[in-house]
Amino acid sequence: MSSFASSGPAAVPTSIVADAAMSAYNFGPNHPMSPKRLDLTARLAKELGIFDLPNVAVLDSYVASDDELATVHSREYIAAVRRVGADPSLSEPERGLGTEDDPAFARMHEASARLGGASLLLSDALIAGTAIRGVNFGGGMHHASREKAGGFCIYNDAAMAVQRLLDSGVGKVAYIDIDAHHGDGTQNIFFNEPRVMTISLHESGLTLFPGTGFANEIGGPKAEGTAVNVSLPAGTGDAGWLRAFHSVVPALVEAFAPDVILSQHGCDSHREDPLAHLNTSVDAQREAALSISALADKVCGGRWIAVGGGGYNIVSVVPRVWSHLMAIVAGKPIQLRTAVPQPWREYVQENFGQVAPLLMGEDADTWWRSWEVGYNPSDALDRTVMATRKAVFPLYGLDPWFD
Repeated sequence: MSSFASSGPAAVPTSIVADAAMSAYNFGPNHPMSPKRLDLTARLAKELGIFDLPNVAVLDSYVASDDELATVHSREYIAAVRRVGADPSLSEPERGLGTEDDPAFARMHEASARLGGASLLLSDALIAGTAIRGVNFGGGMHHASREKAGGFCIYNDAAMAVQRLLDSGVGKVAYIDIDAHHGDGTQNIFFNEPRVMTISLHESGLTLFPGTGFANEIGGPKAEGTAVNVSLPAGTGDAGWLRAFHSVVPALVEAFAPDVILSQHGCDSHREDPLAHLNTSVDAQREAALSISALADKVCGGRWIAVGGGGYNIVSVVPRVWSHLMAIVAGKPIQLRTAVPQPWREYVQENFGQVAPLLMGEDADTWWRSWEVGYNPSDALDRTVMATRKAVFPLYGLDPWFD
């Protein structure tokens, strides 16, 4: 692809941002989004040897500049974040700042902009050819929109990374969001941008925040068909979740033919997550990451950036899912029967008073039924998948029934 420098034989193919300073993104001790999940994830990845792989470069982040933030956020909004971060007694609820979801905290601007800087580093690595893939597990702040915070998200690092790619000359980017919550902020930022396809697989807005993300949201007048939403019924488990993913995502990404995939891997669809009502396993989320990896290899020369997102079971779920993600991005998947390293389990026991999982997987049954074997109109999952396929597939010359 002409917009990327040649990677060359000496280049490091995978970049991972693992910066302890990113834990400053902290809404307080009683908030569901605990920064401790980042520390636990980094510790587990290190114990598993992911950071020591010869093809992996581990990076520190930086605080993104106002000019960089302004590629996807308004100057007025950035100034508001600065004001509230400078004086946490202030609130600007009309901008989502100082609310129950997004409480004000000291230096909020700097902490949030550092998450953005991490995802920008990954885009820059792809552009320069020093990496083909990258992970920012501390990112994925997909509810932040151009003018407003929302859902624990202040600045939208994923959107910043996508825009950086576009501004560098990349032709098209596919954004795939498998968080339990609709990726509304990222969708809204690119709703009228034909060079970006946003695909969100999430629990229905009828039962979960932010109440959006239905099949009829397909993009603005200049970009119809580039917003794709699969609105899953509450209670959807591994088989239905993977069926929905495979019935929509690969065909549309292949038809769109992006130059880069950027995926958001919020793991709050897990059955033990306290904030959503889906029923997936660590194993299924690993399977989805493997599928995105294969899709990147097939359609865009392997170029893939992965970010974190939601996930509020910070001991049993988040560290395992994101360690699997990092290993997959690096091309060295960890088997599900791998033992969780004993030093990490001891750290969890000593610091959290919890018994950590013994294995990296859950022995879940991740079999899923292919769309090609039949569609059941009496099944709620199949109805929502069909609604998405009917809304978008014909715009790419695809048959909603069979492709």
